[in-house]
Parts: sequence; C-alpha cells; structure tokens
Amino acid sequence: MRAPSNKERGRLSGYAALLRQELSARNSAFAASQGLPHVSSYGEMPVIVYEPSPNLRRHGNFLEATYGVILRRSEWKCRLDKVHSQAVRSLPRAERSWKELDSCMSSDALLMNIFCHQSALKSGVLTSLLGVGIGEVPEFGFKARVPLREGRTDRTEIDMKLGNLLVESKLTEADFQLKDAGVVESYRDLQQVFAPASLMKLDGQYVSYQLIRNVLVAHALSLAFCVLLDARRPDLIEAWYAVMKCVRIPDLRTRCKVLTWQELSEAVPPDLQQFLDLKYGIVPQGCRPSALAIPEL
Repeated sequence: MRAPSNKERGRLSGYAALLRQELSARNSAFAASQGLPHVSSYGEMPVIVYEPSPNLRRHGNFLEATYGVILRRSEWKCRLDKVHSQAVRSLPRAERSWKELDSCMSSDALLMNIFCHQSALKSGVLTSLLGVGIGEVPEFGFKARVPLREGRTDRTEIDMKLGNLLVESKLTEADFQLKDAGVVESYRDLQQVFAPASLMKLDGQYVSYQLIRNVLVAHALSLAFCVLLDARRPDLIEAWYAVMKCVRIPDLRTRCKVLTWQELSEAVPPDLQQFLDLKYGIVPQGCRPSALAIPEL
C-alpha cells in the first residue's frame, strides 16, 4: 500500500496539533476556574499538568468521584505512579516528581476517568456499546505476549482489558507508531491474520504498528479489540480502516472495532458527562462543547 506523502503526513499531524491546542486552552481555563493546583509546561504550546491537592483527596486531572475509587484499589492506584518521561526538560521543578497521568494530554488518564467511575460499568448502555458484560472489572496495563516464530514471544502492554475486550486508547498521540519491518515480520501469525503486502510501509517500517500488534494479540488470545479515539482525529480513524481492510480472517475482523470518546460520552453518568465536556470538550455527537468560560462543578 502507498505510504502517505510528506504533504499528507503534515496534514494528518495537524489534527493532533489542533486537538492539543484546544485541550491546552480548555484545561487552562478549567484549572483556573476550579482553583486546581497545576503548572504549565515550557514551549509554544503549553501542556497543563496537575498535581494532587495537599490532602491527596483530589487531583485536577480526574473527576473527584473517580479519583476516590482509584485510590481505594491498589492495582489502579499504582498506575498513578508512572514517572513523566519529559518532566526534567519540559516542566518546572516540584517537591513531588511529575507523573504521566498528571498531564491533561494523557489518554490513559481519560481512559481511567471513564472506566474507574463507580457507576459507568453498572449500566447496560456503556457495556452494550463495548460488547462486554455488566460488572466487568477493568485491568489497566494488561501484560500480553505476541507469538513469534520458533515458540518465542514478544512482551507488550495494552492499555486496558475489560472482560473479553482489549482496548487501546488515543487522544493527542501523533499516530499508531512505526516499526521496523524485520520486527513485525517476525510475528508468527502475521501471514495468517493479515495480507502483509497490503499493509502500509514507510522507509522500511510498518505504519500503525500498535494496531497490527494488538490485532495479533486479540487473535492469539481469542479476544475482541477496540480502539478508543477522539472524533476530532480523522487521521487516526483513517489509519484504523487502512489496517482493518488488510485483516484476512472475517471472524477476527468482526471482533475488532473503533469507538470515539464522543460516542462513549453518550453512555456515561451525568457527572462524568459534564466533566468530559468541560475538561476535554468531549460531548455526544451533534452537541456543542461548553465554552471556555467554565463554571464551577
């Protein structure tokens, strides 16, 4: 398949930049209106990075009710401790080290805001949309192995496992990553699952590597796979369909889906729906996000 030209790549990456700009402005207004402890990163397009309140009961990057639930479950709480990889270069010094999920751009924080909410998965509306049973407990950072040739495996981490569903979450990430052809072609099931000649390559690397890898995991484990992304990212939606049309196995193709955060927002509790609107500009399809002059929650 033809790889995108430099002009096309610039256009596609522009969607990520526009979303980052919107989230930066929205979170700046949100943090100020709520009196939430936060800092701005250095650079032309600042990223709002939150820190827990002094009593550790509130965190600006999380809905308060959701954050309380996360703190009570140790396997979820430990996700908050992942150190921010660019903090030394891009963020002011602080007594507490900055974490990845402090960032307003974190897709993992958005994922946890929704799926750690105490009521979200008790309703059949959201679970039906995802194709999972009511009451399933999310497992974040699911450790999986992609089968390689000669009985070896390649270890990887998937954002969330919910029942029989694997989930990859995206927000402002540029793409689904590139990977050297030698690595991808070492996967045992590549030829069985995909038509490799149809998969897009760029300078000897496979495009949308994360999608390829996670579909292979879903196949190996007989699970379903879903990508959650923002409706304001048509570039990622386009990348999804470019990979899916290369899947050879009809049953596997039906177990793979893409959903937008906007679609999910129609199926969450009212307090979470308001939070997604104010902080992320994520609203049900056909609705207009709240203005940046944000009222107190």
